[in-house]
Amino acid sequence: MSTLRPEKLHVKFIGDADPEGPASPRRYTLTHSDTTGDLFLSVGTDYDHKAISGFYTRIMRDEVLAELLEGQDSSELHVYCHVSGGLVVGSASWRYAIFQRHMHQVLQAFRYGDEVFYLDNPHFDKAPVIIHFHSKNKRYNLTETWGNVSNYKLTENQKNATT
Repeated sequence: MSTLRPEKLHVKFIGDADPEGPASPRRYTLTHSDTTGDLFLSVGTDYDHKAISGFYTRIMRDEVLAELLEGQDSSELHVYCHVSGGLVVGSASWRYAIFQRHMHQVLQAFRYGDEVFYLDNPHFDKAPVIIHFHSKNKRYNLTETWGNVSNYKLTENQKNATT
């Protein structure tokens, strides 16, 4: 299980979104650099299509998209991962294993990168996290529940740790 290194996370707010809101729609686009290990999180009312439109990203399809959905009685954070189908690098089992290994870090990036929003709106911290692994292979075309958003809040020690 990988843990987020806050100094490697770069956050930007796009469109009409800012750290205070709006709550819905609230969408996250997470990409990364294989060479530096840096993570790039965009928070907006729509996904950051510019960040995921490059040739390399379209072939790797290792971006993670998420949306915070607000219902009448509860909210949910839905996370979407492209495991197989189309033109992608790697087998479904390999890609699924990578997403599984890094999902804790991904969820920490969403929570930490949008921390002001979650502190100002604590009821969203209780939102269940639902991961959708999209695959043409039925074995890896799965939906899993990964606790609540609050499970991925960094401790003060984690925030201040540098490697």
